[in-house]
Amino acid sequence: MTTDFRPVLLMLASTFSLSLNGLLAKWLTDSFSIETLGFLRFILPAVFMLAMLKVSGWVVPARSHWRSITLRSLCIIGSQICFLIALNTLTLIESVVLFSTGPLFIPLLEKMIFKTPVRPLTLACLAITFVGVLLQAESSQGINIRPELLVGLAAGFFNACSQLTLFRGSKSQLPATALNGWCFLMAGLFMLPLALADVWRHGLPELAITAPENLALLFLLLLAVSTTNTQLCRAKAYQYAQTGSQLAPLIYTNLAFALIWQLSFFEQQLHGHQISGIALIIIATVLNTFGPGWLQALRHRRPTAHP
Repeated sequence: MTTDFRPVLLMLASTFSLSLNGLLAKWLTDSFSIETLGFLRFILPAVFMLAMLKVSGWVVPARSHWRSITLRSLCIIGSQICFLIALNTLTLIESVVLFSTGPLFIPLLEKMIFKTPVRPLTLACLAITFVGVLLQAESSQGINIRPELLVGLAAGFFNACSQLTLFRGSKSQLPATALNGWCFLMAGLFMLPLALADVWRHGLPELAITAPENLALLFLLLLAVSTTNTQLCRAKAYQYAQTGSQLAPLIYTNLAFALIWQLSFFEQQLHGHQISGIALIIIATVLNTFGPGWLQALRHRRPTAHP
């Protein structure tokens, strides 16, 4: 029997591109303000995706789709702006790990919106995450809850909101390219006034476009391409996969890629308590995702008592 490796390869391409997004955004925060970079972060991928949509067949959302598109665009803005603020002050791996806590907040949001019961395991994982954040906040003067850590967690929260709205939007007949393209376009339009106000106050970013050592414009182009690739590869991966659990373990390869970038390109040293905090947050996030399946498998393996 031939094994179809397309879902696995596409998901790895998606997580690799996602980690590359973080690396490029980390570099670009030195050249652009948060407002301007946020606007470019949304509008350039939107141009790519809508151009692809135009080639394949222009799809304009129906009136019933605009509510979910607008909600998701607002969630994307909150997630990405918080992530960019965290990147400004935290290390790449710290920012990515906090951003990846999104799955922990999804059950809480479902409880608030859909009245879905919250599993005790989820509450335990949230407690472990809180301990991990406290360890990251530890210093020689004691525990100092840095605002950037809370902003990083806020990025994870808005990421969860984005995933919920994406799930609701995916149930419509709108193609993935159209859904993501219009969402990013809306997010860019919402960010435009903030970007224009920032340019009005501080002027255009001084980029030495002709200087070979200045790669900001190239990084912007790569950021747009990698963002588009992240969205499209993940949509295709789920399309080819037989079940969602087939790809679930690969989602966290983003963290492995981010760690490689951290060790390869940055000289920021992580202390032992920071590494322990990051490890606890990763364990809590992975346990929240796979724990229920593991517990169910253990119950099936237990021998049944015969009367």
